[in-house]
Amino acid sequence: MREDVPRAVTIICNALQEQIEHGLLPPGSKLPAERKLSEVFDTTRITLREALVQLEALGLIYREERRGWFISPPRLAYDLIRRSHFHAMVTAQGRVAETQVISARLQPASASICELLQLPALSSVIQICRARRIDQRLVLYVEHYLKPEFFPGILEFDLTQSLTELYASQYQLRYGKVRFEMVPTALHAEASAALKVSLGSPGLRIARVNYDQQGRLIDCDLEYWRHDAIHVSAVVEDI
Repeated sequence: MREDVPRAVTIICNALQEQIEHGLLPPGSKLPAERKLSEVFDTTRITLREALVQLEALGLIYREERRGWFISPPRLAYDLIRRSHFHAMVTAQGRVAETQVISARLQPASASICELLQLPALSSVIQICRARRIDQRLVLYVEHYLKPEFFPGILEFDLTQSLTELYASQYQLRYGKVRFEMVPTALHAEASAALKVSLGSPGLRIARVNYDQQGRLIDCDLEYWRHDAIHVSAVVEDI
């Protein structure tokens, strides 16, 4: 008999979701191999993969290249209004943060970075690319672009630490006004490679344009998050 694919996908999704919600498949645990799962549900690998992709879109599971499927951990609460940085934000929520530097160099600014930082053509910027983990899981690839005149010698420091704290301790700079732009995106090649996901995987791009305490535009960040890693919120008090 020919398989009713939509019905089979629904059955698989409901079964796995129930197991996740009841804690039988705890956060961070690995699902059995697709071959084993297809045997459990008596279905084809193609049908099983369709169900897994639907659960991934819901943020219940995630896939890592060459490692398999895992149960998604709780999302990190990302408060746009609260002044914090990655390590402080993660630690405050009882989790463990790690940062890896991928590259750090002085380079010509692209047209889009010139626009964000209000730079003339053929300007140079300091680019720092980093991958960040929460509880050992890769969740964020970020490109920082710094105006060189504000940060002489910064490439000589340990760039796995918080740049916010480095700015304050070494350059007496604190963030003032911050402008955010957020848009769902397909992860580009650099972000996909850093996060060990397939090219074009769903993500959330957050652009931060940062001013210092004197109102000077000093840097910008392009954050590429796994789509299931954060919950963004903002609470604005009455003025």
